[in-house]
Amino acid sequence: MLVSLLQEYKKAAEEYIDILKNISQIQFEKGSDKHTKDIDCKSIKTVTFHVVQSGYTYANYVDSVVKKEWYKYDETIDTAENGIIEIRKMLAFTEGVFNEISNKSNNEIEQYKFDARWGVTYDFEQLIEHAIVHFLRHRRQVSNFLKNKE
Repeated sequence: MLVSLLQEYKKAAEEYIDILKNISQIQFEKGSDKHTKDIDCKSIKTVTFHVVQSGYTYANYVDSVVKKEWYKYDETIDTAENGIIEIRKMLAFTEGVFNEISNKSNNEIEQYKFDARWGVTYDFEQLIEHAIVHFLRHRRQVSNFLKNKE
């Protein structure tokens, strides 16, 4: 279970990275959704910070099974290239967290419950599936930003 979920998570992240590889600095910074009130969704830059910060949050929940520390992500992402680096750092952090619990059986892992700060309780699989879909949804959002040039 751990390996397949991590592979799908990395795949979703790489699809997002593929978009970042092909955009200009202007596209990265330009406000793309003038109607949203969500500060995380104003531009590709803000979405990229959001997916990285959220990635650390998901990993922190999993890490809470072993440790009680919470890694607070507060770096600045100023360019698409920097976004790529930060996504890959977050993935490495997540992989390290998964390695910490790799000695546990699927049955043990399936018992974990996480009370997310957004008011939902997830089991392990649901949390990581949410993380995967989070990348996919924001990849689609960013693709739409680029299609809807103004």
